[in-house]
Amino acid sequence: MPKRSAGVLLFRRKEPQPEVLLVHPGGPFWKNKDDGSWSIPKGEYGAGEDPLAAAKRELAEETGLTHSGVFIPLGEIRQPGGKLVTAWALEGNLDASFDSQRMRSNTFSMPWPPGSEKLQEFPEIDRAEWFPLEIARGKILKGQVELLDRLAQYLPKVR
Repeated sequence: MPKRSAGVLLFRRKEPQPEVLLVHPGGPFWKNKDDGSWSIPKGEYGAGEDPLAAAKRELAEETGLTHSGVFIPLGEIRQPGGKLVTAWALEGNLDASFDSQRMRSNTFSMPWPPGSEKLQEFPEIDRAEWFPLEIARGKILKGQVELLDRLAQYLPKVR
């Protein structure tokens, strides 16, 4: 049974093209990675859990944000590792800077440096940023590009 994640792709209407909010994973593995390493705020959910409720929870856990509005279903994608991701788009315009009081992330612990017994704590997400759709295509994980394509197909219908 593949792992399942649910997430929210926040977007805002800007000219000349819409922008999406992507998050960068925290921790030492991702520290110096940029292109192809960003993601939508998402996380795993268990059997019997409502995917939309999980997506909202993960948005809050990874960014500290709770947001309401119309959640637009983007469907499910399969990432290269086999994980299934169910996502929703949500329109909103917010301050994405982690130095603001609004943005914050949960943390995780892991032994660091490798092979040591010293546990260090790292943020799940170390930053968030708005990107125009075309730039976001190069920033987001390859397996999530389809979500940007689905959002782009949806947007002309609601203008």
